[in-house]
Amino acid sequence: MNLSNKLKYWYLENKRHLPWRETKDPYAIWLSEIILQQTRVIQGLPYYEAFLKTYPTVFDLANAPEDDILRLWQGLGYYSRARNLHETAKKVAFEYNGSFPNNYKDLILLKGIGDYTAAAIASIAFDEVVPVVDGNVFRVLSRIYGITSDISAGATKKEFQQLAQTLIPQNNPALFNQAIMDFGAIQCTPKSPDCSACPFIKECIAYQTNQVDKLPIKISKVKVKNRYLDFLIFVDQNNCTLIEQRTQKDIWQKLYQFPVIDRFENKKADINSIIQTQYAKINVQNITLMNPKQIVHVLSHQKLHIHFWLINTADVLTEGVQWSELNKFGFPIVIHNFIQSYSNYITNQTLP
Repeated sequence: MNLSNKLKYWYLENKRHLPWRETKDPYAIWLSEIILQQTRVIQGLPYYEAFLKTYPTVFDLANAPEDDILRLWQGLGYYSRARNLHETAKKVAFEYNGSFPNNYKDLILLKGIGDYTAAAIASIAFDEVVPVVDGNVFRVLSRIYGITSDISAGATKKEFQQLAQTLIPQNNPALFNQAIMDFGAIQCTPKSPDCSACPFIKECIAYQTNQVDKLPIKISKVKVKNRYLDFLIFVDQNNCTLIEQRTQKDIWQKLYQFPVIDRFENKKADINSIIQTQYAKINVQNITLMNPKQIVHVLSHQKLHIHFWLINTADVLTEGVQWSELNKFGFPIVIHNFIQSYSNYITNQTLP
């Protein structure tokens, strides 16, 4: 089976036209790969364009304040990617004089760059013959070759890398890598792929043995923990509120939030008691639960159950921030969405 040639012809007819494919600039390619980690192309594209417009060179990104980068990243999730992006930009700009390493071995040493990202940059920007192996590649190869190994196991990843290495052509590794990624994203999809239009229908073991919906096999499952968050939105008569920055190595590190009651047990928070204990100096007029139905926000390892409480005070919040200035700070998307939805209510006391 000449998989490489079939993939090439399929790709030339069906490829997605994406801006980072129109360049060999390693900065632009790296930026796209970091943004597209854990993010679909349709969601990541506007962020890629915004970052490239705001920070057209690695020096611009390296010199930017981290808060600005986190605010621009807002909504993409997995915020450690943005922090790593900034760290690597600084290293490349200030230690490598703006030049990215031109090979897989050195690229993988940079923060936030793993096997897949290093292979993508090395092959696309520098034509190094190194295959990418991600979820799309696992799916395509496991189905075509009927591989039933557990893809969550480290040994299986090596098995797929070795197979991909035998398939990638020496003369155009970039095209092969982009072709197999697009083939998995467009044709050999996770659910209900259109096998009748697949160029590998005769060779595909999964299709021939009726295992398309069973492959690839992934045995391990991430255990998701429940977490309960009550955000306290203090607002004074000047429309000022209190915010704080999350500094611990936890979810949303270095993003901003309202003061929060954070717990892992499903027990009702005694808001009045907590305010009397922790915020005794604030003269509370009234407390309003803004969302009687909790907001459920799902992360990779946690399911967040969220309530927002509006707490009006007659005091002047001397350390407060004007509500209209909140857009200058980077918030987790769930808090950002709340601010957008309830600004009218909070500033004018009318329902949104």
